[in-house]
Amino acid sequence: MKVVVAVDSFKGSMTSMEAGMAVKAGVLAAHKDAEVIVKPLADGGEGTTDALIEGLNGERVDVTVTGPYHEPVNAYYGYLKDTNTAVMEMASAAGITISEQKDPMTATTYGVGEMILHAINKGIRNFIIGIGGSATNDGGIGMLKALGFTFLDKDGQDTGEGGQALERVSSIIIEKANPILKECNFHIACDVTNPLCGKNGATYIYGPQKGVTPEIAEELDQAMNHYASVTSKFLHNDYASAEGAGAAGGLGFAFLSYLNATLTPGIDLILNAVELEKELEDTDITVTGEGRLDHQTAMGKAPVGVARLAKKYGSKVVAFAGSVTPEATACNAAGIDAFFPIVRGITTLAEAMDPKNAKSNMAAAVEQVFRLL
Repeated sequence: MKVVVAVDSFKGSMTSMEAGMAVKAGVLAAHKDAEVIVKPLADGGEGTTDALIEGLNGERVDVTVTGPYHEPVNAYYGYLKDTNTAVMEMASAAGITISEQKDPMTATTYGVGEMILHAINKGIRNFIIGIGGSATNDGGIGMLKALGFTFLDKDGQDTGEGGQALERVSSIIIEKANPILKECNFHIACDVTNPLCGKNGATYIYGPQKGVTPEIAEELDQAMNHYASVTSKFLHNDYASAEGAGAAGGLGFAFLSYLNATLTPGIDLILNAVELEKELEDTDITVTGEGRLDHQTAMGKAPVGVARLAKKYGSKVVAFAGSVTPEATACNAAGIDAFFPIVRGITTLAEAMDPKNAKSNMAAAVEQVFRLL
């Protein structure tokens, strides 16, 4: 029996690999001769870097960069030596949780560019970057400035950074950008389809949580549109209407326009990075799961991504979770053949989430299910 395990983290309780290894222990308790392959799982959002560092024997690289409000921030990214790949989360440098301050006119992505530059200077040429959870609405100007692009106003002066810089952009000097960028491959984990501008764009949809008020929304959206027009003029491309251009306050647009990046749903990008499909080609049973299975899981979260891929090869799919809701039955129609909660009795939330208890409960639940399989 070959079993492939890809379980998302149980936040506050087990990492992806810890959950996966607990599953492996349960499978082997029921079938000591089973071949069990454990892969890390994430959806491109928070925790992706940690999951891939742990699951793919990566190296954590710590770096101090410029935060969203120009404060020093201790950020980090993962380095995967085998593929010379950096795994980053933009939120590590410019995330909304870094500061209590919310000012879209000044918040900058400069630190994201500094992280990329740090990796480039280490010789890294491949990038997987999650762009969720941003504090910014700067169209990526901050990141691009850190990478050497120059943005000037009508008087030939630097535009500054943040949302306030967008309307000032009159010309762009591309030639000063780091030449090594042309050797780099950027794969961006992006789960939103919003364009850059308009009522469904970055400013109107995601701006309010970052401090965009109704009074400045129209002005900022028009400034973003102006920035996009100047970008198109100088770079001879037009990505303002592309799906995902509005992600992370326009950072998606910057990656598409300036760095020739590809934007891909996070789960698809991660499943490809961990080479899950190769293992699924001859597997008998696939095990997945996450902390809580509910209707949102069925709408495309990581476990359903695993199930979709497993069904391509006719594998049975079993999921385990810390808790399940009545609406989780939607997961059955999404490719998960059966799912099971791992909590084995009346308990407090703290007891259930205790890492030692969670691992024990996972292994025990898996063992009993696999005695039937």
